[in-house]
Amino acid sequence: MTDRNPVTRREFLKGAAKLAAAPYVVSALTLGRGARAAPSERLTLGMTGVGNMGGGHLETLLGHRDVQILAICDVQRDKREAARKKVEEHYAADISSGKYSGCETYNEFEKLLARADIDAVVIAVPDHWHAIVAIAACRAGKDVYCEKPLSLTVREAEQMAATARAYNTVFQTGSQQRSSREFRLACELIRNGRIGKVQTINVGIGMPSTEKCLPEEPVPEGFDWERWLGPAPWAPYNAERCSGDYSGGWRLIRDYSGGMTTDWGAHHFDIAQWALGMDGDGPVEIIPPGCDGCDTLTFKYASGVVMSRGGANGILFTGTDGKIEVNRGHLKSWPEEIIKEPIGPNEIHLYESPGHHQDWLNCIKTRSRPICDVAIGASSVTVCHLGNIASWLGRPIRWDPQKREIIGDEAASRWLDRPKRAPWRLFL
Repeated sequence: MTDRNPVTRREFLKGAAKLAAAPYVVSALTLGRGARAAPSERLTLGMTGVGNMGGGHLETLLGHRDVQILAICDVQRDKREAARKKVEEHYAADISSGKYSGCETYNEFEKLLARADIDAVVIAVPDHWHAIVAIAACRAGKDVYCEKPLSLTVREAEQMAATARAYNTVFQTGSQQRSSREFRLACELIRNGRIGKVQTINVGIGMPSTEKCLPEEPVPEGFDWERWLGPAPWAPYNAERCSGDYSGGWRLIRDYSGGMTTDWGAHHFDIAQWALGMDGDGPVEIIPPGCDGCDTLTFKYASGVVMSRGGANGILFTGTDGKIEVNRGHLKSWPEEIIKEPIGPNEIHLYESPGHHQDWLNCIKTRSRPICDVAIGASSVTVCHLGNIASWLGRPIRWDPQKREIIGDEAASRWLDRPKRAPWRLFL
């Protein structure tokens, strides 16, 4: 029996699928030789954001012979020009002349999306930009790979999923742990009852983002600070605000991200939900540290499973008959025999990804949903956001996973979305 990322909950706002789907364009390119795919068989890509994560995606995708990168977008001139140079030098090595100049650069993502010769886009901009760029890409008929955490808010995630369905977008969320063998095997073992009934889950993640006041500094030449801020509240430029450093920078500032709760939570909560078979579902109660006898952030599920922050190397699942702990390059069980026993042919086998990028590219060609489809990304990031809301307010909240509503707490419900600075807004 194969479980191919099923999504419950009416496909995340199923009614949006009544909208007309945009046409899918297969582009023809004009160069390439050797082991590269024929021009008509290559997928053409645009990259939006080429900093830490975006630069890594660029490097990886340049190694895919069935891909051609045609455009780079970044609000920092030096970064986009360095990325363009890398692309053109890479492709120049494939042609007899040793010269290639077919990669354009843009400061504005709208110009990149307006190109009819681009099939798909990779979005690796800061979190507060994800929803706007991804929804615009869907509406422009592009398939999407969007970095995790999928969104800045719960409602953004819902709108991203609904728009992707409406436009028949192949949308991969960048929670790449689903494409790693150790995580898939851990989830298969748990789904097949190897540790008995799951009782508790411990998840190794960091803390929420906070508000931060930083002094004004001169804006570097070639940096469009106004556009970097975009829909976020206006603030003076400071290098720390836009730094990709995990020990500081935008990931830890509330206006732009949910901190390590969303950053690593988008990986580890995602695996926890996968193991429970609860994509499209979620916890019913979220308790911050210091409330109701909880020393750490705690999530309670209707099934009785309790998930807590901390106490694990990655994710630790404890059941009535054993334990499994999994992280990158790490898989351990108590007793040891659990992870040594093969999964039988008639047991649950989860979808085996060939690699997160390759899975996305394959699914674009077949028009099927990738291993971490947008609706799965939306479900997983919702867990993260709910943890932050409870932590920021300092009180427990109750959640209805079916109605996707916070129960009986109007103030907490306001955190399900945030206002955006004009002129930026979402379109469905």
